[in-house]
Parts: sequence; C-alpha cells; structure tokens
Amino acid sequence: MREIVTIQVGSFANFIGSHFWNFQDEMLGLAADPYGDPLFKTDGLNMDVLYRTGETQQGTLTYTPRLLSIDFQGSLGPMSSQGTLYNEGSNASSEVVTWAGNVSTHASEPQKKNLFLQSLYLEEQNVPLVNGINGGTKDLQNEIQDTDIVKCLDRGVQFWTDFSKVHYHPQSLYEVNGLWMDAQEFDNYGIGRDVFTENLRGEEVCERLRFFVEECDHIQGFKFIADDSGGFSPIAADFLESIADEYSNTPVLLYAVRGPGSHMNLRSRKQTVVRDLHDAVSFSRLSPFCKMIVPVGLPFLSRSKASTYLNIEDENPYHCSAVYAAGLHSASLPFRMEAPGPSADTSDTAGALDVNGIVQMLAGQSRQNMVAILDIAMPAPAMTGRQNEKSLLGNLHPLTPEVADDMDDLQAVESMTVHGAIGSDHRASVSEVKNAINAEYEHATTRPMFCHLSVARCPLPIPLPFPSIFVNLVGQHGELLGSPILGSSSRGSLDVHSIPMAARLRSSCAILPFLENRLGNLRKFGIERGSLGTELLRSWGFGRDEVEDLGETLAKMVKTVNPHSEISSDSD
Repeated sequence: MREIVTIQVGSFANFIGSHFWNFQDEMLGLAADPYGDPLFKTDGLNMDVLYRTGETQQGTLTYTPRLLSIDFQGSLGPMSSQGTLYNEGSNASSEVVTWAGNVSTHASEPQKKNLFLQSLYLEEQNVPLVNGINGGTKDLQNEIQDTDIVKCLDRGVQFWTDFSKVHYHPQSLYEVNGLWMDAQEFDNYGIGRDVFTENLRGEEVCERLRFFVEECDHIQGFKFIADDSGGFSPIAADFLESIADEYSNTPVLLYAVRGPGSHMNLRSRKQTVVRDLHDAVSFSRLSPFCKMIVPVGLPFLSRSKASTYLNIEDENPYHCSAVYAAGLHSASLPFRMEAPGPSADTSDTAGALDVNGIVQMLAGQSRQNMVAILDIAMPAPAMTGRQNEKSLLGNLHPLTPEVADDMDDLQAVESMTVHGAIGSDHRASVSEVKNAINAEYEHATTRPMFCHLSVARCPLPIPLPFPSIFVNLVGQHGELLGSPILGSSSRGSLDVHSIPMAARLRSSCAILPFLENRLGNLRKFGIERGSLGTELLRSWGFGRDEVEDLGETLAKMVKTVNPHSEISSDSD
C-alpha cells in the first residue's frame, strides 16, 4: 500500500477539500453501481491510497478519508466534529467533580441543515422523501427534488459542510477553539502566529496526525492544502515544521491556496501594503517545510482563460473552490494508479507516480526549482486529430497567480494528467491519448525538456452538490458543443454528468514574476530603511533578523529559477 494522508488547514482549504472528497465519493458510488458507467469500475485506480477502513463500536464497517481538517470552531455548521458514523456518546453530559458551586451552561442553537443535508439524512434513514429521492430510477419527481437541492445550494452556501456528501472519522475534524473572533478578524497574519503552540493545540493536532500515519503500511507522502492568507497561514507553517521534524523522510506536497476575498476590497494604500507583505511573509514561511509547493488561487478566476467554459462568481468560495478541487483531483490521479503492466496501452490507466516521484521529477531535476505551476483544461477538448479541433496544450491555463505567459524555457519539466478524454464519438483509449499528446508536442513551437504523461479513461464525475458553473456550450458528458444550448446560461450537475479533464504540474521559469513580486515587496515594505511595514512586521512578531532571513529564502528561490536575476542579487 502507498498511502497518502491529506491535511487541510483553513476555511478555503476546507472548501476545496469538500469538493475534492465529493469527487472521490462519487467515484466510489459509480464503481459500486451495477448500472453505472463501466469506466468507473476500473481496477487501475486504488482508492485505498486516500481512504482507510475502520469499524464502529457497533461493528459497522466504515470507509473514510485519511484526512485531518483544521478550521474555526463553528465552521462545521450543522455537522458534528464527531462526524456522523462514530457519534456514540457524543451527547453524554460531562460531570464537573472539582467544582462545588453552581454551573451554568451556554449552548448556541444548532445550525439548521439545508435541503441537501436533509435529503442525505433521510436517505441514510431509509425514509423516502415526498418527491421520491430514494427511488431507484430518476423519475420526474426525483428530478424536481434534485432541482430544488441544486437551487438551494446555488442560492447560498455558508459552510463547507453544506455541500459535503462524505462521512468523516471523528479524528479528522479539528476545530480551533478559544479564539473568540470571526473570520474577518482572523484575516491577519500576526493573530495566527501563536495559535498552534497555545493551549496544547499543537500536541492535539500532532496526535491526531499520528493516528492516521501509524496505521499506514507504507505512506508515500502528505498532501497538504493550506490557506495562504489570514491567520491560518502561520498555523499551517508551524504544523508543517512539526511534520518536517517528526516525519523527515516523508515528502510533503503543499498546495498554498488563496480564497476569492484575498485581493478584493483593497481600498487604501495601507491595505495594499499589508496584503503585499502578508503574501511575501506567508509564502516564505510555508515553503521551507515541504518538498514542493504549488500556489493556487487567482485574484479573479472568472476573468482568466481557465474559465473559458465556466461561469464563475469571483466572490463565491463555493464556485472557485470547485474549480481548484477539480485541478487537485486530476493532478493527484497518478498517485493512486496501479503500476502499469505490459499491456499498459490497452488498460484503463497508465503513467503511475508516487508523491516522491513527482517531487524528484519537478523539484529534483535540472535547476531544482521547488515551486510548481498548476494548469488545467476544464473541460479538456476532444482528441480527434482533426485540424480544426482545439488543441489540448493550447487549452491548458494556469490556476497559479502571477505567472508569465508564453515564456520559452528549455529547462522546463512537466507532469501532465489527462483523464476521460473524448475521441471521435467515444472515450479515447490510453494509446489514443498518448498519440494525440505526442503529436501536439511535435508540432508545438515550444517544448519542455521533459514531460511525463499519466492517462486514465475515467472522466471527472460531477456530483449533485457541484455548483452550476458550466456554460451552455458544455454537453452532458463534457463535450464542447458547436452551438449553445438554449435555456439557462449556466449548467450544473443535472445537465453535465461528467467531464474530461487535463491538469499539468510544471517547473518553469514562468513562476519568476510570482517569486520576484514577493521578494521585491518584502524588501520595499519590510527591509529597506524607513519602510512602511516595519512596525507591522514587528506587531506580527518578526524582528529585523527574521525578516532578512525570510528575504534570503525568497532570494534563493529567485536565483534558483533565474541565476541572472537582478532582484535576487540586490543588496540592501
């Protein structure tokens, strides 16, 4: 077994995680459905890499994500931190034996379940809804019920649990208590600096992580998704440092994610300086404790080329996180592929990798750049070989911010995953995808030094609680249509059941603007004499020597990508 332990730290990281685990749950359901698409019944993808088997005290077998999620107290909404499977004793009252005086209990009203969570509860209780949601076939009444659920979610999602269809182990859900502040107040790097070490929180979190690690036969790595904004960034940095100390031989693949509100409402010069300094400090503190870091999160996703076939509300985390989760799902498929045999071209998967393999490929080769770019094509165009068809390479666009366009790089290294690709009126075979990609690279004006290709025939399934973000040029199976479908401008899970996807992780000098901006801002606002942010950094707990060390970290990253960069060698 080559297990992966997933860690999610922060509100937006958990929004992404909720969509990610919905994809996995949908794949499991389709694989078990006797009437489901046979492409999801492949033995080529091992879900045990991400999931663990267990048993409740009542003897019920469970299959839950190997996950540790960290978020605010109250961020779970109507869900209990015990989950829904292992809830024995969770309502038992505690007795105070060391206090003889009166005891008063203050309990907030539980959050109400939305229509989607109500339907899940009734389905698990085997209680048929009035509209027949538990029926074996999708009759008209069931479609109406599903339509109501989709509309309910599209109207508003408050918590990441509002659209989660997954059962979690009680060790998975950790709420940071005792902060007594809301998310707006916590959007401050300094506030989160000591949260991990206070009140034994660090010990509690590390003990939960050990629970998942110690039951692994052969862990291949940690997939760490962390908010790169607000107070959760220093919490993630402290946790990463602890992991690096305790599991020094286990690689960490870090996705530093940025929510939609991070660059909105910057009305003053001071707010812009605070945000620029935060970006520099956050990134430079997260990066030393992982083997590879992938920044994810565009300031305005709706305006990007990645959203060509999507209708995104930039301020809506339910929308943005769905796109980023799709990218993370596709990029992680090689980690659970079975090693290819002699008939790899005729199988359902090819190109298996483990976490260490992709780290060595992208961060250990050539210039040894540890900062990778994530590109996606959502949906991926058809691979028919026709001259007038859209090319896959031309439709891969970055979800990593501040990336240079069309930059030639003879030392670039890439790992691409294509799954569910559509050929001429059918799902393309593994060999057809390989041939199509090779042909595109042969005719490309610029090519990487090396590209590893992973292929799976199963597409990305679209679960019921997925947001209605597809434009009316996307068909039921993700095919790109020649003319728009009349009716609604946005299509969701009732209209689009699956899509072909492509994702690419690349080590390229195109990341240089991202790194240079952070180094330049740290020097300008935090290191130079009389800089505007000196007092702010001091209030965050950083002395001058620490700030200069952060600058050295960023300068080394810049020099790794471009040894001739002027900014990496500027003296103070």
